[in-house]
Parts: sequence; C-alpha cells; structure tokens
Amino acid sequence: MTHRQRFSTILVVLLAALGFAAVGTSPATAAPAAPTTQAAVIPGVPVTGTFTDATGGAGTFAGTFTPESFSAQDGGLLAAGTLTGALTDSSGDTVGTVDQPVSMPAAVAQATCRVLDLTLGPLHLDVLGLVVDLNQVHLTITAQSAPGNLLGNLLCAITHLLDQNPSAGTLAAILNFLLALLAQS
Repeated sequence: MTHRQRFSTILVVLLAALGFAAVGTSPATAAPAAPTTQAAVIPGVPVTGTFTDATGGAGTFAGTFTPESFSAQDGGLLAAGTLTGALTDSSGDTVGTVDQPVSMPAAVAQATCRVLDLTLGPLHLDVLGLVVDLNQVHLTITAQSAPGNLLGNLLCAITHLLDQNPSAGTLAAILNFLLALLAQS
C-alpha cells in the first residue's frame, strides 16, 4: 500500500468516524470556493438530493463532494471543495450536470454513545450445595442522543463530561492538515 493510499484510507476512516455529513445545501445555492487540483487524491463523499423539475415532478441529484479545505465560520465548520454530479428529472432523463467549486456546512454527527461495555467470563458459584454455572456474559448499554430522548441525551452528556470537544477552528485545522498530507503523498 502506497503512502497516498494509506493517507486516503485514514482520511476516509476519520471522516466516517466523525460522521461527516453535508448539511442543507443544494447545487443551485452553494457558494463558490477556490478550486484546487487535489480532487484526484482525496476521496469524495456521496451527495444526493431532490428538486422539483419543470413538469412539477420530483427530480434527483446524485454526485460527489470532494473536500479541499475546511474553515470555521460563525462557530460552525465549513467545508470547501468540488461538487460533481448529475440532475435527473422525474422521467429519468439527465437535465444537467454539475462540476463546480462549492462551500457547505459540515456537521459532526453523534447519534449514539457507548455508556457501558462489560464482559464477564464464565462463572462457577458453589454456595452450601447450591451450584450456579454461568457462561460468558456480554452486556452493552448504548444511549440514543436525539431531540426528545431525555435519558439518552443525559447519559451521553454524562459519558462525555470530561471529553474535550474541539472547536470548529481546531477541527478545521486538523482536517486541513490531513488534506495537506494527502496532497504531499
């Protein structure tokens, strides 16, 4: 495996682990950003969406966003890169293609958090003639963090009480450093 492949794999795993997601951007309203030549080195993120076509039907957009830089803006994380894809109308005909630089908000998703993961080996208990044999026990407790999940939100908050959540600027600097490593390899 070459250095370039290794760094590409690391970036993809990091983005997947962080739950990188494009948030609320359509190709027509995306703000332009400065293009770079790193698109061939860095793996893209799939982007899909819908639109109303000329006949009033539901058209679809399917494409790829290739990140080229990250920045902090108003306390949020902004990803700049190239969006490529195709717009297909409700009859299945391609009505246009997109290949342009865009900037879009990026979010770090946290759907669940692990509260407890306990594995007990086999147990043999003999108390005054009462024999209890228990095979291996694996207990996993996971909290769901979402609006309306009060207990899940509370347990996730307690679980991550001592974590240092990076600011958007820190996260942007880390991601830009990884992009620079990919460009060098």
